[in-house]
Amino acid sequence: MNIKKIIAIASAKGGVGKSTITALSALSLSNDFNIGILDADIYGPNQHIIFNIDNLKPEIVQKDSKKYLKPLVSNNIKIASMGSILDDDKAAVWRGPMLSGAIKQLIHSTDWGNLDLLIVDMPPGTGDAYLTVAGELDLDGVILVTTPNRLAINDTIKSIHTFNKLNVPILGFIENMNFPSIATEDIFLDKNIERITQIPFDENIYNMSITNTQNLSDEIKFFLTNIINA
Repeated sequence: MNIKKIIAIASAKGGVGKSTITALSALSLSNDFNIGILDADIYGPNQHIIFNIDNLKPEIVQKDSKKYLKPLVSNNIKIASMGSILDDDKAAVWRGPMLSGAIKQLIHSTDWGNLDLLIVDMPPGTGDAYLTVAGELDLDGVILVTTPNRLAINDTIKSIHTFNKLNVPILGFIENMNFPSIATEDIFLDKNIERITQIPFDENIYNMSITNTQNLSDEIKFFLTNIINA
């Protein structure tokens, strides 16, 4: 792989919008950089649905006598997701070793080509997927996602402890307002972790019409552009 920078989007809490933030981040950069998305959520992949490519299957190409998956492309973004490999009505009922093997296959058997940035959409939790991604990829850092909700904040703090143990730099966090009206908590994760931006509630995002929402991700674009160019 010839990939300049690799970051993960993560939270131990499910439903906070990791996949949406991943997609928004990729879209904000895709006109200026070569961007890829690795959907590491094997049990509940979403990127193929968000980008409306769920009816497509990746081609198999041969390079140097090895077979690779050709990533699907949408909005100039290369996307590798188990959701594009498994049938929609099939669930991945796998134990940890099979999950790790699937993530490794997506990482090493995808023909990524040249990328400025690979964004890894992490599943919820702090288990096998985290260990596999951190072990197989040289992550330049992770961006955490949380909602202004006590449970989400507490689970995000668990993510901080996990990535600290894995020696992965935490670049900052994004506050995702995923409801139109919500009693907000005063979010404090760690004095050394900055808030990158707050994403206000938007019906386009809620309904996954994300191609109409690039204007909401200007701060994300600025932040990630600095990471790419660092």
